[in-house]
Amino acid sequence: MLSIQNRSPKLSVRQLKAARALVGWSQAELARKSGISEPTIRRLESQEGELGGLPSTIEAIRRALEDNGVRFIARGVELKG
Repeated sequence: MLSIQNRSPKLSVRQLKAARALVGWSQAELARKSGISEPTIRRLESQEGELGGLPSTIEAIRRALEDNGVRFIARGVELKG
């Protein structure tokens, strides 16, 4: 099993926002689906550049989006299928 740090490249704030837009989720919906608090989602999205936060937080967000059809690619996001 790959560790969280080796699983895949880091996410950017822009990728997170784009992924959320692709699936049509609000910050509140992402919070519910990922188990991460809405204030944390809001704080993370208020930054620029690489997505900050704990590796476990980033992984929970990534997993929620990937489980709903998002694929993170080198410089963006796309929907699977």
